[in-house]
Amino acid sequence: MRVYGLTGNIGSGKSTVARLFAEAGVPVIDADQLAREVVLPGTEAHAEIARRFPGVVDAAGVLDRKALAARVFADAGERAALNAIVHPRIAQQAAARTQALSARGFPFAIYEAALIVENGLQRALDALILVSAPEELRLRRVMQRDGSSEEEARARIASQLPEADKEKLADFVIRNGGDQSELKQQVEEVLARLRKGFAAGRR
Repeated sequence: MRVYGLTGNIGSGKSTVARLFAEAGVPVIDADQLAREVVLPGTEAHAEIARRFPGVVDAAGVLDRKALAARVFADAGERAALNAIVHPRIAQQAAARTQALSARGFPFAIYEAALIVENGLQRALDALILVSAPEELRLRRVMQRDGSSEEEARARIASQLPEADKEKLADFVIRNGGDQSELKQQVEEVLARLRKGFAAGRR
């Protein structure tokens, strides 16, 4: 079974593109959803986060995601500590989902994740799809979506590798400048290539 990575910096519209793939019948494995599942109360990751980041889990065991995000996006060391807790567990869950989809006969799936390139995961994927958008547009989207300040939004953007660096590794680039009909057309063009069995191989 082929697995194609779908990535894009925050505010690029990656999730919108993932939805378009899903609407076309392609199974999408969402790393953000897996990240939420692996830190549910009662999990090992939840307990580790509570120990490593005092104050982000209340007495009832509820994880304050906004407080945790504020800490990790402001400090690379804190971000690395969180990633070390969460990312191996996300990888395990993603592998299990991939195996289940393969057993059901799907020829390929999309793995949607923001940090594919940062974590070097593109080397294990059959191809990489990048969703691109101008930085100022991404900034506005993040501020509107999350209700964050410009400073907070810029900190989150700065925490990721520059889009230009990711574009050098991408097999497909979907440009999301705001025109939804054009975006859908680009997704359909990429999907046509994937259905023909496109595989870039390991990098």
